[in-house]
Amino acid sequence: MQNSNEVTVIIPAFNEEKTIMKVIDKINTSAVKANIIVVNNASTDKTAELAKGKGVQVIECKEQGKGYAMETGIQYVNTKITLFIDGDLEIHDKDVIQDMIDPIIEEDVDFVKSAFTREGGRVTELVAKPLLELLFPHMFKFEQPLSGIIAGKTEFFKKITFEKDYGVDIGILLDMLALGARIEEKHIGKVDNNSKSWESLNDMSKQVMKAILKRKK
Repeated sequence: MQNSNEVTVIIPAFNEEKTIMKVIDKINTSAVKANIIVVNNASTDKTAELAKGKGVQVIECKEQGKGYAMETGIQYVNTKITLFIDGDLEIHDKDVIQDMIDPIIEEDVDFVKSAFTREGGRVTELVAKPLLELLFPHMFKFEQPLSGIIAGKTEFFKKITFEKDYGVDIGILLDMLALGARIEEKHIGKVDNNSKSWESLNDMSKQVMKAILKRKK
């Protein structure tokens, strides 16, 4: 069993009062005893209050944007392994923490990208995958290049620059590849999350495209 000296879970959270406690509870059911850090990303609801009620560390990040929250969170990590889990997910995997870190512990993988079954994924299928195939045709074809559940050796996360918006997830993946990290995609079953509006999806699409394009040399 891994302990809290080895694993930290960071949850970037913006107005996730409906789901944050469920995400924390899911992490706490793991066989892995992990540090949990909730980065309250300029929320205007009770996200921070509810997280504190669960007894986890809550860090304030006043700059709104997922990448800002992730970058803030990593500064507080002193463990060998870091996981990032979005604060709006319903995860059905029995022990997602153990499943995500197993390749790191057992195979000395540097970075693990989750893949999962869920409805939607419009930005992934219509924007990210086609653009990656055009610009990075020799790259391994990831099933979920934009997934918000990732794990890796903390030293690698501290070597990269986090995009500050929705481009952060694809930016991390491409930066890990550029670093020569050993990467594995791990299927973790079914994951549900809150559907975003078309307006939000439009913004997300542009931010994802921008992150991919700036990494094409």
